[in-house]
Amino acid sequence: MITPLDVQNKEFSKSVNGYKKDEVDQYLDLITVDLDKLYSESAALKAENTRLKSELQKYRGSEGAVLETLEAARALMADISSSAEKRAEILLKNAELDAEIIMREARESVERLNEETAALKNRLTMFQTRYKNLLEAELEKFDTLSADIFEDLCITL
Repeated sequence: MITPLDVQNKEFSKSVNGYKKDEVDQYLDLITVDLDKLYSESAALKAENTRLKSELQKYRGSEGAVLETLEAARALMADISSSAEKRAEILLKNAELDAEIIMREARESVERLNEETAALKNRLTMFQTRYKNLLEAELEKFDTLSADIFEDLCITL
């Protein structure tokens, strides 16, 4: 590759009907300046290209980390969802068990009340029977006494 220094130091051989030396030197100076600019731009572009490649690598690494984070977040959301569903199932089962216990206790309470009612009915029936027997016995005594009193009255009259 020709460098600006190569262009600047180039010596041409002389001939009789050759080009004017000043014009050739001026043109070579212009070419040297342009080549120098092109080399500078090329070096700057190469440096920028290297920098951009480095940033691209960094962003690709970050992209991997972001993707891993997103995947971890998805997995976490799935775990949370699964955990919430399990918790809901447990709460539902506990509610069903509580309902069964309440229903069993209510049935037992009804049975106990029915037994107490039956016992009270039996006691009431026994009380009525005993009271009726007592009244009948008192009526018999009254009948007997009144018959005796009427007999005594009849005899004395």
